[in-house]
Amino acid sequence: METATVTARDPALRSTTIADLLPHAAERFGAEPAVRYKEASGEWASKTFAEVGDIVRRLSLGLMELGIEKGDKVAILANTRAEWTYFDFAALTAGATVVPIYQTNSPEECRYVLENSDSKAVVVEDDVQLEKIRQIRDSTPKLEHVVRMTGSSDDAISMDELLRRGSGRPESEWEERWRSVTPEDICTFIYTSGTTGPPKGCVISHGNYRSMCDMAEEQSVLVQGRTTYLYLPLAHSFALLIQLLSFDIGGTLAYWERDPLKILPNLAEVRPHYFPSVPRIFEKIYTAATGKAEQAGGIQKRIFWWAIGVGKKVRELERQGRKPGFLLQRQHDLADRLVLANIRNLFGGQIVEAVSGAAPINPDILRFFDAAGVLVLEGWGMTETSTAATIARPDDFKFGTIGRPFQGCEIKIADDGEILVKGPNVFQGYYKNEEATKETLVDGWLHTGDIGEVDRDGYIKITGRKKDIIITAGGKNITPANLEGEIKQSQWVSQCVVIGDRRPYLVALVTLDAEEVQKLTADDGVPADPSKWPEDERIRTLIGDHIEKVNQRYARVEQVKKFKVLPEDFSQQGGELTPTMKVKRAVVARKYEPQIEELYAG
Repeated sequence: METATVTARDPALRSTTIADLLPHAAERFGAEPAVRYKEASGEWASKTFAEVGDIVRRLSLGLMELGIEKGDKVAILANTRAEWTYFDFAALTAGATVVPIYQTNSPEECRYVLENSDSKAVVVEDDVQLEKIRQIRDSTPKLEHVVRMTGSSDDAISMDELLRRGSGRPESEWEERWRSVTPEDICTFIYTSGTTGPPKGCVISHGNYRSMCDMAEEQSVLVQGRTTYLYLPLAHSFALLIQLLSFDIGGTLAYWERDPLKILPNLAEVRPHYFPSVPRIFEKIYTAATGKAEQAGGIQKRIFWWAIGVGKKVRELERQGRKPGFLLQRQHDLADRLVLANIRNLFGGQIVEAVSGAAPINPDILRFFDAAGVLVLEGWGMTETSTAATIARPDDFKFGTIGRPFQGCEIKIADDGEILVKGPNVFQGYYKNEEATKETLVDGWLHTGDIGEVDRDGYIKITGRKKDIIITAGGKNITPANLEGEIKQSQWVSQCVVIGDRRPYLVALVTLDAEEVQKLTADDGVPADPSKWPEDERIRTLIGDHIEKVNQRYARVEQVKKFKVLPEDFSQQGGELTPTMKVKRAVVARKYEPQIEELYAG
C-alpha cells in the first residue's frame, strides 16, 4: 500500500488543479474501484476509476452542450451519493464553478444561494429537491437549466438525457476545457452554515484546494487501496476534501444509504479503513457502546469498564515504545475478547483511523475509543481554509488538542486569544461581500473567530468561539463548549446549550436522546408518552444527578445552577442545527426565551 502512494504522487501525472484531478485519476487507477454504493436491491455495487471517468466526461460534455462556459456557476442540490461526485467533477472539468447546496435547505434558502451565486444551472437529486426549485424558479432569473440526478420530468433534464447530449461532442473538447483551468480560477463557492447570520459564499480557487490536497497527502491522511465511508454532506468542505483526496490517491469512496439510522449498519457492511465524522455520531456510537453495560449494571458493567481500563494501560505503554508484561497482556487478551473487539466491530472491525471535525468533541470519548483500538483524531479548520489548517496524526497527537499546523500553513494567536491562519489554502474572500472579506482577511491573515492556545509542545487547543463566550453579570468570562460536552456525555442527553451571558449564573437547556429514554421501562417509573418526559421526575433526576457530577469538576461560577428539559430535540428542520449538526446558539436562545426566563425567575 505504501508503495502505491508513491505511484499516486508520480510527478508526470501530478494534478495541478481540481479540474485535472479526475482525468489523471482515471488514467492512473483505471480498473481499481473508485466508488461503492448500495443499489435499490440492497446489494453493494461499485464502479472503477475508468468507469467514473467515462461518466464524468460525458456529463461534462453534456453541460457544455447546454451552454455552460468556463467560469459559469453550476449548483448541486442533493444528498451525498455517487452521482453528486459525478456531477461535481463534470462541472469542474467543464471549467465551471461548483456551488453546493445542502439537501436540507428550505426553498427560500436554496433561492438565496442560487441568486447570490449567479448560478446558471442547478443539478437536483430527485422530486423532493426539484420541488424546492419549482417553488422559487420565478425568482431566480439567472437560472437557465435544471438537471435531475434520478428520475425524469418535463421541467428538468434527466441524467440520461444529459449523457446522451454529451455523446455527440468530441472527447478532445473535454480535455481542452479541463486543461485550460489554472490554479487562479475559481473552483467552488461554499456557503457557510450560517450559525450567526445569512450564509456567506466562500470563494475558493483551484490553487486553494489543490494546496489543501497536497498538504493532506503529505501527511498520508488517506492511502491508496483503502476504503472511506462517507455520510457527511458533500455541500460541506470537510466531505468535499475527503472526496477529492480519495480520488487523488486512488482510494475507494463508499457512500451512505442516505438514512441516519443506517450509518451504523453501513459501517458493519462496508468495513471501512477510514471514517470521517462529526462529534454527534461518535457520541451516538459511544452511547451505543456504553448504554447496554450501564443498563445491565452489576458484574457486566464492572467487566465493561475494567476492559476499557486495561485497554488504556496497553495503549499508553505502546505509545512509550514498550510492550505490556505477561499478566497485562493476558488481561488485555481477555478484555479484547469480552468487550474491546465488540466496540471495534461497531465501526466494521478494520478501522485504521477515524477523524472528528466541524465541532469540539469531549477528549474522554476519544480516550474511550482509543482504549478499544479505534483511534479517533481531531482535525480543525473552516470553510475559509479550504477545510483544514491543523492535523493530528497517529504518531503525532495529543487528546484534547487539534494537532499542529499543516506544513506550509502558519498559525498564530492574537493578543485577544483569536487563532489567525495564513497559507496557500486560505480562501479568496466572500462573494459579493467586500466588507465581510475585509473584516476576516487582514494583512493576509485569516481571523477565524476561534479562541485557542498553543502548549509547550506546539499542539493547539481550541478553548471557545469569540462570539460564544459567556460574560456573567459578575464579569466572569466562561467558554460553554467544554461544559456542554461533558453534560452531553450522559446517555440520556442529546444536546445541551449553556446560557448565562450577562446573567447571575449559568443555566442549561437540555434535549433528550429519545432512543435511549425509550429503553427505560414502566418499571423505572417513566411514562411511555414522550410529551410527558420533560417534566418526569425520574428523567429529571437522571439528568440532574449527571449535571451535579459535571459541576464538581468546575469552579462555582462555572457550574450550571438550573436546567430545563426541552420538549423536542434540536433539528435542522427546526432551525437549531446546521447541516453538520452544529447548534445555532442564537436561534436556540431566541426560540426558547420563555423557558430561559423561567429558569431565572425562581
